[in-house]
Amino acid sequence: MTVGRFAPTPSGRMHLGNVWSALLAWLSVRSSGGELVLRIENLDPLRCPDEYAILIRDDLLWLGLDWDREQPPQQERTAAYDEIFHMLESRGLLYPCYCSRAGLHAASAPHAADGRPIYAGTCRSLTPEQRAAQKKLPAWRLQVPDREYSFTDGVQGPFSENLARDWGDFSIRRPDGIYAYQLAVVADDAAGGITEVVRGRDLLASTPCQLYLYELLNAAPPAFYHVPLLSAPDGRRLSKRDLDRDMGALRARYRPEEVLGALGALAGLIPKGESASAKELAALFSWDQVPKEDLVFSGL
Repeated sequence: MTVGRFAPTPSGRMHLGNVWSALLAWLSVRSSGGELVLRIENLDPLRCPDEYAILIRDDLLWLGLDWDREQPPQQERTAAYDEIFHMLESRGLLYPCYCSRAGLHAASAPHAADGRPIYAGTCRSLTPEQRAAQKKLPAWRLQVPDREYSFTDGVQGPFSENLARDWGDFSIRRPDGIYAYQLAVVADDAAGGITEVVRGRDLLASTPCQLYLYELLNAAPPAFYHVPLLSAPDGRRLSKRDLDRDMGALRARYRPEEVLGALGALAGLIPKGESASAKELAALFSWDQVPKEDLVFSGL
């Protein structure tokens, strides 16, 4: 049975881009008779107040996007992350990193195509004496192998990266002790029995890092579907700063069927301008209809 999930970060109210990913995850699971899991990804308590998690649940139910079970929020999963951290540390795969954010983004550092700095391994070879001389708390990085990690995405097709060349050793815990997304998402999906992950294609490039972690945990990775992002007519990617497109504004002006109909049209399921319920869209859903490239949302 397919087990999918929707895992929003409650750093603000959901906007149309979040609803787009949630809808496609819901449609994929419901059209195949699977199970949908809700997980609140609230790793950083300062950015993720409880009020937004409450609103997310209410907005999903208003849209008709229900779920079968809920995983514990990430703030309750620290002990599980600690266990994985200590396992990786015992295998000699982790080391402390004292590099500053400014240093990582220095012009002389190599960067990926999306502007992400590729870590050069600066702190990997520090001696115990050099580490003891540091005056600040470190982040912790995972050593990566010099090899390709490949998979076939359900929307974007074949994708491959060499972790050493395209990422470098990546962080799995911040200096303040908060675990990084890469470790937490793999730990949570593995623990939840997730077999299918639907998310925005901005996360496509991070998938090989997660495949490496699945390998280290001796866990089977899910199937991945990286969906196109939504942008405004002026080219801006929809975000939680666009209050005119968040769920508060949408609920004040439209019915659920109007919001879902507009997104269903973008997914190639119904003609533009039609309304539809989530259940009606599920009966029409096919991944073959969903576009690969980012989409412009011009309005309901």
